[in-house]
Amino acid sequence: TFASSHWLLAWMGLEMNTLAIIPLMAQHHHPRAVEATTKYFLTQAAAAATLLFASVTNAWLTGHWEIQQITHPLPSTMITLALALKIGLAPLHAWLPEVLQGLDLTTGLILSTWQKLAPF
Repeated sequence: TFASSHWLLAWMGLEMNTLAIIPLMAQHHHPRAVEATTKYFLTQAAAAATLLFASVTNAWLTGHWEIQQITHPLPSTMITLALALKIGLAPLHAWLPEVLQGLDLTTGLILSTWQKLAPF
């Protein structure tokens, strides 16, 4: 995702990153871990759908799938909001404490640090 110049490849990289941590989150068979995993998956799926919709809108408006070709304000705003939701940036951070309270310390640290690098 860091070195991607194509919106579809960036989206695929973000989704692989999301799908890689879900088994780590659900490894403890406790209702809180299952709830945290479900909340994380639904939040990330909503952000991914928004990001994909914004990138398709950008490609439709500009005719390019390149990341550097964000010239229209609508896709730019939608992409910013989708990435803010993915990393838990305020004001779209309400899901993050709910997810972290159901995880163990190691998985919570990975989710709070390493997972935040992928969108950037």
